[in-house]
Amino acid sequence: MRIIHTSDWHLGQHFYNKNRGREHAAFFDWLLAQVDSHQVDAVVVAGDVFDTGTPPSYARALLNSLVVAMQKLGCQLVILGGNHDSVATLNESAELMQCLGASVIGGSDTPIDAQLLELRERSGQIGALLCAVPFLRPRDIQRSQAGQSEVEKRHDLRQGICDHYQSLYQKACERRQELGQSLPIIGTGHLTTLGASTSDSVRDIYVGNLDAFATNLFPDFDYLALGHIHRPQKVNSTGTARYCGSPIPLSFDELGSDKQVLLVEFENGHLSNTTPLMVPCFQPMAIIRGDLAEIERQLEGYRGSSSVHWLCVEVQSDDYLNDLQSRIETLVNDLPVEVLLLKRQRQQRAQLEQEQRQTLSELTVSEVFDKRLHSEGIDAAEEPQRHQQLTTLFNQVVEQLHSNDEVNQ
Repeated sequence: MRIIHTSDWHLGQHFYNKNRGREHAAFFDWLLAQVDSHQVDAVVVAGDVFDTGTPPSYARALLNSLVVAMQKLGCQLVILGGNHDSVATLNESAELMQCLGASVIGGSDTPIDAQLLELRERSGQIGALLCAVPFLRPRDIQRSQAGQSEVEKRHDLRQGICDHYQSLYQKACERRQELGQSLPIIGTGHLTTLGASTSDSVRDIYVGNLDAFATNLFPDFDYLALGHIHRPQKVNSTGTARYCGSPIPLSFDELGSDKQVLLVEFENGHLSNTTPLMVPCFQPMAIIRGDLAEIERQLEGYRGSSSVHWLCVEVQSDDYLNDLQSRIETLVNDLPVEVLLLKRQRQQRAQLEQEQRQTLSELTVSEVFDKRLHSEGIDAAEEPQRHQQLTTLFNQVVEQLHSNDEVNQ
């Protein structure tokens, strides 16, 4: 049994007013070629199919054409809703797509029995059972109670997620027993797990007021296909729970990691191999940093390029440079580049000199983390919500480490 795990397509995204339709069309062509060459039985999309709840018509047309193409290749397609997706938008064509071999689970209001899917091999035999869990909205799994504290609300939400997964996993185990076959049970999820590394394009919508979900609270899936985080990564020691990441860069800070989908293979009812399939770059993008002289030097490197590059330019200067925009426009005037994002990064020499005299022994763990956020340009004054959420995640990790130490002592 072979599946491709992918997620976070964000069809219809506008990237600094740039349309991503051409890139997504190229990605779909590439994906179909992988399905054909590797004889993939099913493709599982772990949420955020669209970038907004009201995707443009060309984005819907792209998805429809993919469904038809997958059906022609004999490959089952499973589409799960993410936090960016509208449940109503996904479900409006679910019945039609079902006729073309595609299963759509828009939201957790879908009856739980319908969230258990049978994935079939090309021969027609059942090859795996899929607990197809979309983004779990708090209103679907949690009941508000008067007088609850924030801690109690988080506990109830966490318990609601656990109960949903355990109930569906139990149904999968019962179905496997009924079939009398050694079938792998695959799970999906669209959420932030504890310790996952995010990017700028991941909107701060986790699961209600629950910032992150511990991986040890999931059932014992043979494989867990996760979405929502755009950087590919393993989230448990065995590598059976993974984020595949987004197939195209959705923010400039995602350029440091390769884009991929995951080819997941099962033999004799168990996971046998997980292979990253590297997605080609369909639109060259880059970040260049430095003072104006260094920026000019780096820009000259693009002269003669056959492709137009999208750039983020970070200018480092102690001066305000009120004509910065016009200076950069002059530098790129005859170059095959488009500057989509221009940022100023002022050096505070006195502050840097003071910080250089500090040692780690003088700082608390939280102070070190706060300085790290500041060095990454995440300032509490300019991005209070993002700063607070990253700090909360960090504190949860520290708290978990302290709890583990207490248990081990």
